[in-house]
Amino acid sequence: MLVLLFTVQHHGTDKVVWLFAPIVLLWFLLIGGIGLFNIWKYDSTVLKAFSPMYVYRFFKRGGKDGWTSLGGIMLTITGTEALFADLSHFPVPSIQIAFTSVVFPCLLLAYSGQAAYLMKNSDNVLNAFYHSIPDSIYWPVFIVATAAAVVASQSTITATFSLIKQALALGCFPRVKVVHTSKKYRHHIYIPEVNWLVMILCIVVTAGFKNQNQIGNASGTAVCIVMLVTTLLMILVMILVWRCHLILVLLFTGLSLLIEGTYFSAVLLKVNQGGWVPLVISAAFFIVMYAWHYGTVKRYEIEVHSKVSMAWILGLGPSLGLVRVPGIGLVYTELASGVPRIFSHLITNLPAIHNVVVFVCVKYLPVYTVQEEERFLVKRIGPKNFHMFRCVARYGYKDIHTKDDDFEKKLFASLFLFLLVESLAEPSSGSDISSLLGQQTRQSRSSTFNSISNIPYSTADLSIQSNDSIVPGGSPLHENNTLTFSDIQPSSQVVEDEIDETEYLNNCRDVGVVHILGNTVVRASRNSNFWKRITIDYLYAFLRKICWGNSVMLNVPHESLLNVGQVLYV
Repeated sequence: MLVLLFTVQHHGTDKVVWLFAPIVLLWFLLIGGIGLFNIWKYDSTVLKAFSPMYVYRFFKRGGKDGWTSLGGIMLTITGTEALFADLSHFPVPSIQIAFTSVVFPCLLLAYSGQAAYLMKNSDNVLNAFYHSIPDSIYWPVFIVATAAAVVASQSTITATFSLIKQALALGCFPRVKVVHTSKKYRHHIYIPEVNWLVMILCIVVTAGFKNQNQIGNASGTAVCIVMLVTTLLMILVMILVWRCHLILVLLFTGLSLLIEGTYFSAVLLKVNQGGWVPLVISAAFFIVMYAWHYGTVKRYEIEVHSKVSMAWILGLGPSLGLVRVPGIGLVYTELASGVPRIFSHLITNLPAIHNVVVFVCVKYLPVYTVQEEERFLVKRIGPKNFHMFRCVARYGYKDIHTKDDDFEKKLFASLFLFLLVESLAEPSSGSDISSLLGQQTRQSRSSTFNSISNIPYSTADLSIQSNDSIVPGGSPLHENNTLTFSDIQPSSQVVEDEIDETEYLNNCRDVGVVHILGNTVVRASRNSNFWKRITIDYLYAFLRKICWGNSVMLNVPHESLLNVGQVLYV
């Protein structure tokens, strides 16, 4: 069943997802109804267990054994969170309503019903739930239970894909292939490498454990630590983001840590009974993510510090000191400002460069999505006769980076639009045209950068300096602030200049477009310590070798790809 579940993942969940909600709802209604039936049939006095007095009596009578049993009691709530593991697929009110009106009362009735059944049938402690099911509905409940388990597993797998994709967007996980399985829903994705890795881990864990108790201990340990970490992060959110009153923060901290800390202390005793498995797996993923993020950040810092100054570019002259050949060269870089080191490395080793050079920077921002009219930010580098531009393509972690043809069309459309806006803004700073364009540019910048101004962390270099500003290429097409030819009347000379450069770019585009990528090898410097050498020279190098390359991630066609190699010492 595990192999079958993971094998069908590449088909996507959009075709069967409509079955998930009815199955889960039917499952909870069944266990709640069975629990209510058992309470009525066997012993309704079990409802006294809701009194907090019995908690005190339980620990007083059980002592240390009562405290250690909390590790098993923890299992009563583990598993319910898996049904809603991928919370990004549901709005907040639906989660709140489902848990308070369906999940919580049905679980209370189910466990109370099992307790009532055991009061009269104390010999059936093992598999008490299935023993407590009336014989007439046993097999229907068994089928629904199996279907609910599959739904919970599917939710966990989908959540894993979603988390990996977000980690990719933030530069915290090695590059893997992300396949969008649905044209209608963006969050329906499939990651082959992660899918098969999780399948292997599930099979190994399932076959390796000797009984269900060890699997339960592993699940309980993972869930308890997740709850504890979530509470600690929530405290930071209340202090730094929501700026709640100190008394409210202390009250939330005290109550949450009192309950979760008690369970956590009991779960620690289960580490040697299966609880070590999630700790080992999480430690392995942490090492991989840390090594990748550390190496990526160090490489980016070196590239930022070693980027070429504009004075050096201007000193080369319009021909850049080389022969300019027809065509357009798209130089991919991670720098949102400045000229990358790879460009100087390229023109130092090659005797020619294309007539038009566009530095393309693809950035994944820690936001849900970026509007299409704000997708590309275009800027000219140097004088007009240099024909050099920079284009920053921005994507949210839920956006789809389309194939090269669509990407090129949108990129050049933004570039041509930038030329039009630039030519219209040239006549005079005091004209109506300039004031209108300046107002639109300011509004577009404000809306664009204010949307990410509250983000605490981003791997993208979003600093915009006065001498290297980025003009939103799509701002005139904003639906709330549209610029049309009926609003302005440019002079014939301006239009002629713009048409000439646009025609020049079109001619270069017809000749051919070459995608230039840097094939960077990262090495630890000679004075690095032992752990840095291990992380950079071996672990990070191994991850870069086995993960997807930039050409695949950026959907660059191989027939027009040019790789430029360089070595960076960090």
